[in-house]
Amino acid sequence: MTPQPASRALRFALAGTAITALSACQVPEPTPQDQFFAAFEPYCGNSYAAEVVADNQPSEAWQQELVVHIRDCEANTIRMPLHVGEDRSRTWVLTRTEKGLDFQHIHLHEDGTPDAVSPYGGHTIASGDAQMQAFPVDNASKALFVENGLEVSTTNTWILSFDGDVMYYELTRPGREFVVAVDLSQPIAEPPAAWGYTGKE
Repeated sequence: MTPQPASRALRFALAGTAITALSACQVPEPTPQDQFFAAFEPYCGNSYAAEVVADNQPSEAWQQELVVHIRDCEANTIRMPLHVGEDRSRTWVLTRTEKGLDFQHIHLHEDGTPDAVSPYGGHTIASGDAQMQAFPVDNASKALFVENGLEVSTTNTWILSFDGDVMYYELTRPGREFVVAVDLSQPIAEPPAAWGYTGKE
């Protein structure tokens, strides 16, 4: 006996099942934080010249050669040592979390021991966009600042952003503006490793 074609109802049911299965396998649309995090990928492993482009409380400490090394790019963590002349104490750490992005500053002494004010930073509270993310100071950092007599820093917000071939790091709070521009157009020679650097601080 020749098999009869499946009924229209059965065909629609089978088609619906296939569509549902396909939908379940689709990758979710990337969030603005995902897109921002991915923007670092072309620069991973390279070092770049940087300069202070705004500072309403100038300090001689920042009038030195600045180098940002986008050294480690893992699935959910990017580590970027910041070299200020011969001072290799600083590393920026950007981490993807279940709620967005976290940005921390790691400060280590030359012998690898942590500074009293480390780590500090903040977590996104808004979606931001693929070019800019803001990190208001978190509670742990506020407590650390107060403990070390730095109450003025308890209103900090840090901003990371991209504009063409430039990445900006900005510290802002009432009465304070500090901006570093990182030239991503041309990699430069890799500096020595940051002090105490293991990539897992």
